[in-house]
Amino acid sequence: QRSVWRGAAVAALDNMFIFLSKKIAIPNDIKLSSLAWNKEQGWIACGGANGLLKVLKLDQPGGGGGGKDANGSKLSMNQTLEGHNGAVMCLTWNHHYKKLTTSDEQGMIIVWMLYKGMWYEEMINNRNKSVVKSMSWNADGQKICIVYEDGAVIVGSVDGNRIWGKELKGMQLAHVCWSPDGKSILFGTAAGDVQIYDNVGQFVSKLNIFCLANTTGIPRLAGIEWYDGSEGYVGPTAPSLCVCFENGRVQIMRHEMDESPVLIDTGMRVTKCQWNHCGSVLAIAGSQFTTLSTGDERSINMVQFYTPHGEHLRTLKVPGKQISAIAWEGDGLRIALAVDSFIYFANVRPDYMWGYFANTLVYAYTLPGRTEHCVVFWDTKNSERYVKYVKSLLSVKASGDSCVLTAQTDDASGQYIVILCNAIGTPVESKYISIEPVYTAVTNSHVVVASKNCVYVWQFRSAKQLKGAGDVDAISRKAAGREWLFHIDDSPEMDSAAAAAAKAGGAAVAQDVAEFRKAKQETKDPICCVAASSKLIIVGRVSGTLHRYNVQHVALDMKHSLNCRPQLLSLNCTSSRLAIIDIAGLFSFYDLNFAGKVDADGNQTFGEHLDFERKDVWDMKWASDNPDLFAVMEKQRMYLFRGLDPEEPVSSTAYICHFENLQIHTIALDEIMRDPDHPSKDHIVNLETKSLRDSRDLLQNVGIADACQFIDDNPHPRLWNLLAETALEQLDFGVAETAFVKARDYMGIEFVKRLRKLDNKMYQKAEVAAYFRRFEEAECIYLDIDRKDLAVELRSKLGDWFRVVQLLKTGGAGNDELLERAWNSIGDYYADRQKWSSAVTYYVQGRNQSRLAECYYFLEDYKGLEKMSNALPENHALLADIAAKFVTVGLAEQAVAAFVKCGRVKEAIDCCVALNQWHQAVELAKVNNITEIDSLLAKYASHLLQKNKVLDGIELYRKANHFNDAAKLLFKLAREEYEKKRDPLRVKKLYVLAALQVEENHRFVKQVKASAAGHGGAKKKAAAIALEGLLEEDASVAHLAREHKQHIDNAWRGAEALHFFLLAQRQLYSGTIDAALNTALHCTEYEDVLDVVDVQSLVAIAAFTNKSFALCSKAFMKLESSDKLSEDTRKQYEKLALEIFTRHAPKDLKPSEWSLKKEGGGGLRDDGSGGGAGGAVPVCIVSGRMLLGLDNWMCQQCKHRAYDDEIRRCTTCPLCHAPVTGASGGGGGRDSTLARAVVAALVTLALVLLLELPAAAAASEGVPAGTGSLELRLLLDVPAAPARLNASDAADAAAVETFYCYNAPAGAPLCSPLAVALVDSRTGAPPAADVVAGLGVEARSVPAAAAGESDGYAGRLCAMPGVEPVDTGVIDRTLECGAGAGDGVVRPLAAGTATATFSWLVHTEPTLRPGHDDGGGDGDGDGGGAWDWSASRRIEFRLVNTLLAAADAPAWPVAG
Repeated sequence: QRSVWRGAAVAALDNMFIFLSKKIAIPNDIKLSSLAWNKEQGWIACGGANGLLKVLKLDQPGGGGGGKDANGSKLSMNQTLEGHNGAVMCLTWNHHYKKLTTSDEQGMIIVWMLYKGMWYEEMINNRNKSVVKSMSWNADGQKICIVYEDGAVIVGSVDGNRIWGKELKGMQLAHVCWSPDGKSILFGTAAGDVQIYDNVGQFVSKLNIFCLANTTGIPRLAGIEWYDGSEGYVGPTAPSLCVCFENGRVQIMRHEMDESPVLIDTGMRVTKCQWNHCGSVLAIAGSQFTTLSTGDERSINMVQFYTPHGEHLRTLKVPGKQISAIAWEGDGLRIALAVDSFIYFANVRPDYMWGYFANTLVYAYTLPGRTEHCVVFWDTKNSERYVKYVKSLLSVKASGDSCVLTAQTDDASGQYIVILCNAIGTPVESKYISIEPVYTAVTNSHVVVASKNCVYVWQFRSAKQLKGAGDVDAISRKAAGREWLFHIDDSPEMDSAAAAAAKAGGAAVAQDVAEFRKAKQETKDPICCVAASSKLIIVGRVSGTLHRYNVQHVALDMKHSLNCRPQLLSLNCTSSRLAIIDIAGLFSFYDLNFAGKVDADGNQTFGEHLDFERKDVWDMKWASDNPDLFAVMEKQRMYLFRGLDPEEPVSSTAYICHFENLQIHTIALDEIMRDPDHPSKDHIVNLETKSLRDSRDLLQNVGIADACQFIDDNPHPRLWNLLAETALEQLDFGVAETAFVKARDYMGIEFVKRLRKLDNKMYQKAEVAAYFRRFEEAECIYLDIDRKDLAVELRSKLGDWFRVVQLLKTGGAGNDELLERAWNSIGDYYADRQKWSSAVTYYVQGRNQSRLAECYYFLEDYKGLEKMSNALPENHALLADIAAKFVTVGLAEQAVAAFVKCGRVKEAIDCCVALNQWHQAVELAKVNNITEIDSLLAKYASHLLQKNKVLDGIELYRKANHFNDAAKLLFKLAREEYEKKRDPLRVKKLYVLAALQVEENHRFVKQVKASAAGHGGAKKKAAAIALEGLLEEDASVAHLAREHKQHIDNAWRGAEALHFFLLAQRQLYSGTIDAALNTALHCTEYEDVLDVVDVQSLVAIAAFTNKSFALCSKAFMKLESSDKLSEDTRKQYEKLALEIFTRHAPKDLKPSEWSLKKEGGGGLRDDGSGGGAGGAVPVCIVSGRMLLGLDNWMCQQCKHRAYDDEIRRCTTCPLCHAPVTGASGGGGGRDSTLARAVVAALVTLALVLLLELPAAAAASEGVPAGTGSLELRLLLDVPAAPARLNASDAADAAAVETFYCYNAPAGAPLCSPLAVALVDSRTGAPPAADVVAGLGVEARSVPAAAAGESDGYAGRLCAMPGVEPVDTGVIDRTLECGAGAGDGVVRPLAAGTATATFSWLVHTEPTLRPGHDDGGGDGDGDGGGAWDWSASRRIEFRLVNTLLAAADAPAWPVAG
């Protein structure tokens, strides 16, 4: 009858059941043609011939177990609407605005509205041209689309306004449907085509039809239905667009462009189709011809139900001639069918994902907008809910005290997961399997999962655990965990060896689960259901064959045959009888223990299919304590059976949860699913069997004797307990004891014996009331007989400590000890609920210091915890616990105090170690004479070093005041970093840090000695203390390795080496070649730290640039003789040396400062390195120049010196970066005097330096061309007297520029202090925050006539208020811009590293030496003489080439 051609993997085959429940006849046998059911309010509109239009409303059916009207047979509304003359063909509800739109065969459209409980006409429209074929509201109810047979389309709003209209010429329209988002409209034609338009009437495309392949003729379109997703989707890829044709072909698409839809052939002539409320079930109505036994053909009306993936769920046969329309109820529990002149109602019993175990109801549902299933674990006793979200959930099953969820994994592996959960939804264990879990069964120890062709069995609990543990959390992974996986066509029978192995170790005997390769192997007889108990596993197949497996070894015992296709199987508590519900809802039994006849071969058959049958059964449940009791849900009634005899039915539509002790627990899942977020205990209904009800009636109305006889005739433990309870109420202890014996209740027997010993009847009544949990009544009896102590004892046993306190406060019972216990118990009550503040109040009254400390800890009230620790006496047992709490939050000081107070010094030291407080740990160890601290420190440090956490180890030693050890690691780390040849600046920082640690060790030793001298009470001189400190320090480093001892003795040597190495390169790139060469030569003294190749390469470059070819030659000789070079590299050096010295003789054309020092007897070797007789030469750490005087500035931290005029430009020491202090004091007095003389002599000066940024250099550095030139303005504090400035070393100057100076009138105000401003020469304003990079300088002479012109970088006259330019005097400036300056070549400076230095000689009274010619003819009026600059002083201005970004751009001008 059907065939699924294409589709996605099926999640599960629902066991949904449907049956006809009600029929409504239309008066005058008027044939119905249309039907619609309002989803929100439940109104049913039906239209038919002769203008028939009715609105009906049915009462909601009772969902509980005891509802009086479970059938919902009452009509609360039955109104006939008048207005149509022809047959009403179309009906559609606007659920949001409570409006009904109808149309008849004459084209009249009427919109109806509800007013005071009645329906009235709101709007009428009649086009009078054609017939309306279909109408559809969009998802939000704002727009309606109406299509006419002649191709006209009208889209209107909810208030009746026309939005747009369109004529689709040549198309005979039949159906219309909106997309869920309202952006598209689908039009179906009579020819079977489906056209897609957008929401403004523009054609988009034509829908591809796949289901009509291999068909003849032109089938008519039966319907287009698109689920709007308002209630969520059953899966993330679930199809929702259904296109159905009258020939029975159906395609279900995920979207309108889906190229692989689900294809179905229903095998019937289709009239209508419709989705249910949540898109999980598609109903297709039509008729099918069948051949009778007489040979005649007969048409049978039926409705077929499918999943979105095309799986057939159920077929409902309907009486009558033709189904003209169908409509789902809003919650999907009923469906209405318009058949001839009747409306049939069919009830749907969905197969919800749910289970019941350990008083917990677990159920799953979907939410709109979420792809996951919401799984709720509801504790029906405490009304507590635990919510979990599971993606791709497939099933929920529960049994005993465990619940199993099956789902598909998110990855692309195609695997599935089986999750074992406890009662609060926490996953206990999970297994990944390769088969699709279509069917699932659960017992107290096993999970059985089956696909269409394979079976997987997982034993999560062993038999021993079942006896000893009752909670799924107590599962032992070692004993349990056996798994089996086999194909249904295989027979997993064990041989003797396999059985022995299974008995001994529990290995899987069927197939190796990890290597099972038959998971996708098809079978001709698929699996259709499974059932399991503590003894058997039953697997049902489509052919009716049952496979029976033994649970212990999962071995196939035998096969049974049924004469039906089973859909649901269930085993009773003894596994002796199997209940079967087939696909038609027929209920029957199969006796598994029946012994059949013996055949000729001597084989005996077992099992018999009993003759007992019940129709329309959709659920059943065996009693867990009686193999002959079971309950059956038959349509809307529940039947209870003892054996095969039914009791009186109870009207109910609830689902059976549990059947035990003659009571049936049912859940109204329909009501819960209407509001799944708020389940109520009202949805739980407990039903009793007839024997229990009769026994209770006899005990209440007749007497104990007759009831005893009845119970003796119908024995059951529950009935004997009921008799015992009634006898106890009447204090008939003889009958009560007999009943407890019959019920095998040992505790009850002991209770009766204890009651007999009591001689007071009131006391006995109180005990009986307490036994039946009537505690208020028992307490009142105790108080009436003046036994308040027994009332207090009762409340204490119950844990009602609030009432205990009330009773104790009234006096007459208990003592202070009991009152403290009550306060502490109340504190425990609040603490268990994490209400720590309330718990503190009661613990204080109960003087429970231990629990009080815990509350302070959880409240994070560490001050209160500290006060409590201070208040406790020494060696109190609680101090250690409080200290441990302080340790967990990192409060070392408080933890140490608590440990020391309780005498646990070792734990205090361990605490300091754990919290990295090594200094405090060392102090504690010394005070308490504990020697293990150093070994522990070394052990922990080695642990850190093994994990390559060197910096953590350094910090560890530093905090423990082991500064030499920290320095040792830093020296080692610096050496390793240097050998990597990555970042020399980082290496310098490491050497500086190591040296600082050595200096810190010096200070620490002195401080310890000074402190010891002070404690000793004797005053020692500072010199003596320092001497002792040095001697102890020498003793402490005596054991160190020679290399590390050298580092300690000369700690700053590594930092010096890297400092001068970097300084030489900065000087080289900034163009100060002489200084670079001097510094590079100084680096040769550190070849024990620096690489010889690096040092000599630097010397060679600097010497070559400075034209000191003799030094360059010596550097090349050392490079070529180095054993650290490879042969290829050595050859490259030789080749380079050959090219250089074939052009230049190895003579120094320009002697360096170090060469002059050598000539002067400075003790330098031939290669320029120190170490001669004169000893080491002191060097300025700022410029690298040799220090000639003794009154220079000295750093207070690293004890290195620098010229005063050099260090003034620095805020920190260039070597150790300590703040510069005292730069103008001491030996700087002479400089201060000279500075004051310069200020007194200088006039107002505005010096404008134009630096042109070449386009080529800018482009090479990433700066856009054409950004203009930049000015550097330097302003000085000067008086109003003119001054003379000339270039230094004019004979060696690379270029000379002529600028004009200005003479300010007398009394003019002084200029502002020295300031630097960067100005755009085009606008005169500060430049935009662009990147200034690759600053280049062109060195060339500019004639005096060109001064003042904005050409190149020539000077530009600067207009200043009150200042007039004069021609007297010139300013000669030397611009030093790198090697080869003056050759007219533009050389960009490297960004962020280079500096350009401009030097002037400033004097107040220059002296002209007559008769000396400096080269003559310079035109400055000096008569060929030369100026004597001996009294002058050099002033250098340094332009630093940097990167200025928008975020880092300073405010202009910058004071400097």
